[in-house]
Amino acid sequence: MNYQHTVNWMFQQLPMYQNKGNSAFKKDLSNTLKLAKHLNHPEALFRSIHVGGTNGKGSTSHMLASVLQEAGYKVGLYTSPHLKDFRERIRINGKVISKLAVINFIKQNRPFIEINQLSFFEMTVGMAFDYFAKQKVDIAVIEVGLGGRLDSTNIITPELSVITNIGIDHTQFLGNTLTEIAGEKAGIIKNKIPIVIGETHSETKTVFISKAKETQSDIYFADQNIKRVLESDLKGSYQIHNIKTVLQSVEVLKTKGLKISDSNLKTGLRKVVKNTGLQGRWQVLNNNPMIICDTAHNKEGLKYVLNQIENTDYNQLHIVFGVVNDKDLGTIVPLLPSSAIYYFCKPNVQRGLDAELLRLEFAKYQLLGDSFHSVSEALSMAKSNAKREDLIYVGGSTFVVAEVL
Repeated sequence: MNYQHTVNWMFQQLPMYQNKGNSAFKKDLSNTLKLAKHLNHPEALFRSIHVGGTNGKGSTSHMLASVLQEAGYKVGLYTSPHLKDFRERIRINGKVISKLAVINFIKQNRPFIEINQLSFFEMTVGMAFDYFAKQKVDIAVIEVGLGGRLDSTNIITPELSVITNIGIDHTQFLGNTLTEIAGEKAGIIKNKIPIVIGETHSETKTVFISKAKETQSDIYFADQNIKRVLESDLKGSYQIHNIKTVLQSVEVLKTKGLKISDSNLKTGLRKVVKNTGLQGRWQVLNNNPMIICDTAHNKEGLKYVLNQIENTDYNQLHIVFGVVNDKDLGTIVPLLPSSAIYYFCKPNVQRGLDAELLRLEFAKYQLLGDSFHSVSEALSMAKSNAKREDLIYVGGSTFVVAEVL
């Protein structure tokens, strides 16, 4: 199989949460542990940092990787989902895994994958860990896929665990309250491994403190401890929380023997996009009219983005919006401005919500616009209607953003 055939096989033959949703989610680490054993436990052959949370874990992971690269380390970075190409998930010093490495991993392990019916995410995590071990990275930043306790990445013993924040998302898997969700996210806290919490909330603080006591782990609340903020090339105003999380994490990593200077820290934060290839975070696609895309897709994330939109100068706001079909619209639609003109679309994935159904849901809140057959058609109409002084915001789902990049 060539690269495209290999990736198609991964996407089509096996469950993939990114496309299917609930049916692809496994609340069990047994398959991941089997695969790790089959691969001779690559996860034990490199140092790692584990990053979870509801929002900001992707940006935080990329920031940490960039800082570590500037400090001279060979850095693996595992994140999900990808925007355009599967290989974005697995990088070393910003360079994506080679097509040949993807082909060879599947070719060599396909019989094991099929016999054990591994999910898309399980095999992808195995591929990342195997690649990082074979390429002898100094350290890898590993982003949690979903939750924490039962996420496939949760077989590592990291130098540091990081939880950016807690919000209401993926309730069908993680629970309906912040306390329940925090309990699942706290599952990445390991015995005597320090934990950094990015944002402190009264409902979740006790959950983390209790888990840290149970595991004898030092715990640090970044927003309470860190007073300074450094500049980053990630321009969303919400990045201030992620920057503080990174600053606290670096302080802890230095106590673990990693050599990171203040210059490495400042340069790493200013060169995140260049060093790691991150896209889709308050990304400016065009000026006159300004077109912004952002992957925020839940209540907490959208609050930050909408606040930044409010603080941006424009005449008329145009919103190109699409979601997946398991999204709790009742938590996000009331946040959106009634003064905007809406262009509803369905992202091109199996889980995408029909654009007309989305339009009808928004209409209940007097948020009005037209539905379109595709993201590109919706954006094209927004561009046609927008004047030079207007602002076009594209969002609602990672998959919507992926289609415009």
